[in-house]
Formats: sequence, structure tokens, C-alpha cells
Amino acid sequence: MTSLIFVRHGETDWNLTGRIQGSSDIPLNDTGRCQARAVAAELRDGLDGPVTIVASDLSRARETAEIIAAELGLDAPRLYPQLRERAYGEGEGKTGAEAASLWGSWRTAQVPGAESPDQLRRRALAGVHQVVRDARRATAPAAASVIVVSHGGLIRELVRHASRGDLPEPGTSLPNGGGYTMLYERHRLRLVDTARGARIPSATR
Repeated sequence: MTSLIFVRHGETDWNLTGRIQGSSDIPLNDTGRCQARAVAAELRDGLDGPVTIVASDLSRARETAEIIAAELGLDAPRLYPQLRERAYGEGEGKTGAEAASLWGSWRTAQVPGAESPDQLRRRALAGVHQVVRDARRATAPAAASVIVVSHGGLIRELVRHASRGDLPEPGTSLPNGGGYTMLYERHRLRLVDTARGARIPSATR
């Protein structure tokens, strides 16, 4: 059994202004770096046994993971392109209002070039399977705990999969630095807790 602690990356300037990021490689801002340190502080006392950290290779997730690793004394994160955010095609860079004016409600919008939820889920699950295999090889025979720094859309899709569609509740969003814990056993994901948010300090701007 492998414990997977999913963490959404810290804030970027596009998060701050409500722009759709997707596969666009937008870096953390100062608030996002503070959020990463807050996540590390929140996780510090709850980790048990061998711990590894992995991340999407997009810079906002990678830097979040690097900060957490440094704070917790872990090896540098291993990067997995499969953990990238859902690609939103022509929607990337637009605000929610701009996207709605072009394609209607985001839940039903057909955005040119966007990755479908099914495509995202298949990619995310393949990435999780690879993460678990690598972690188990690295920590065997001890059970591994893995901090997985990724993106809101991808984490939400994994939560839908693990909860058979019951979660997340409609209208909720995962805050930057927030996340879920899941267990991976016998090639299945099981949700352990509902969404948590890091205690996030304000950064000096």
C-alpha cells in the first residue's frame, strides 16, 4: 500500500488574475512560494516512514515541490510530464469570463484543442501508476509515502475517479497549496480525506 499526498502547486500571477493556465508554463509568484513553505510545515509532523516527492514538470509545480523538499530535507523531486495540468487549448491565457463569452459554460464548453476529461483521467492514472512503481522500487520493502505536487484539474479528476464521481462537490475548487490524501493498493486509488487547505500566510508584495 502506498500513501499519496496530492498537493496543488502554489499561486501564480495567472491564478491571481483568474487566467486559465493549463499546459502553459507559468511560474510561481511570491505568495505561491509562501504557500509551498506552509504546505511543508503542515505536512512535517504527519509523515511516517520513507517519504519521496514527485511533481509535474511544469515550473509552478516543480518549484513548489522543490521548496517542500528543501523544507523537509527530502531528495529533489522526480518529475513526471504525465502529472501536468489538463491542456485547455485555445482557452489558455483567457479569463473565465472571456472563455465563457466564447464557448459558454465551462462544464459543457467545447474548447478547440482542449484535452477531454477522459483523456486527462487516463493520462493521470498512468502517471500515478508509474509514480507508485518507482516509489516502491526506491523504498522496498518499506511502504512508501509520496508527496505528489500537481495541478487542480488533474487532482480533481483523480478525486472523481477515486470517489466514483461523488467528489469534489459541485462548485468547490481546490485552493493553491490544498490537496487530498489517497491510498494506492492493488492498482486502485482510495480517497482517505476530503480537501484540505494549507494555512497560507500573506506574502509581502
